[in-house]
Amino acid sequence: MKFHQISKEFDKKSFIRLCLISSFIVIFDQITKYIIKSTLQLYESIPVIKGFFNIIFVENPGGAFGLLADNSVLVRKFVFLFLSSIIAIFVLWFYTKICKEYYFLSCGIAMIFGGAVGNLIDRFRFEGKVVDFLDFYIKNYHWPAFNVADSAINIGMFILLYHILLNKISDF
Repeated sequence: MKFHQISKEFDKKSFIRLCLISSFIVIFDQITKYIIKSTLQLYESIPVIKGFFNIIFVENPGGAFGLLADNSVLVRKFVFLFLSSIIAIFVLWFYTKICKEYYFLSCGIAMIFGGAVGNLIDRFRFEGKVVDFLDFYIKNYHWPAFNVADSAINIGMFILLYHILLNKISDF
């Protein structure tokens, strides 16, 4: 596909939507992580709802659920940079295909993109680690801590799955 064909599909309104949503996610994510890092010590926890939710400062060297956490910083940075780049390119390509016809879905894709960028920034800033701070649990059963970027990615993926499972996306 040639550049002028892509630019036809990717109009100004769609581009602004992508920039606004993903930028909001990245900025909110980075501000919350800055607040956590500047006010809490590593592994310090603040109970918010006793027995259910804490704010905690942890650094995740791995991917989702600690994937690759035991590998060296160099390996993790390379793998996550490579994967994030491939995924970002795919997400942007997919966005250009659906942005005009599927407003709600395009918002979800922009959330995924913003969340991926937010976590990628952490990988460069914090020696291959991501700052996580939202800790939900019941008794001794904790969901892995996560952050705003992770939340945006999950909401965006839910929107995408909704469209796929209910066959709301025509072939593109």
